Amino acid sequence: MEEITKTNDVIFETLNVQAKWFGPPSGSFNQQTVDVAHELKMKTILWTVDTVDWRKPEPTEMVNRVVSKVENGAMILMHPTDPVAKGLDRMIREINSKGLRIGTVNDLMSEKG
Repeated sequence: MEEITKTNDVIFETLNVQAKWFGPPSGSFNQQTVDVAHELKMKTILWTVDTVDWRKPEPTEMVNRVVSKVENGAMILMHPTDPVAKGLDRMIREINSKGLRIGTVNDLMSEKG
């Protein structure tokens, strides 16, 4: 509860936005984690495609990994790393060329998503 609350406070102080989605670090969670997020009026979400950018892969390797796995409704996990910065433009172009539209978590989780 304390860790999520502190993080939410930083998000609010920085962006003036109340977080409503909780992505557990490393995808590690249990029922208690989900319950705590729920108490804080947050929904727990997970990604379906991982850039694995924390391993600092070559941008081409990362883009190929994502593009080969992305499909309608996919949620991509990425971090502000050098491979993402260098490969993001190509990743977006290739995802769009598959006829997919890129959006936010709110877009994906909405009834229209």
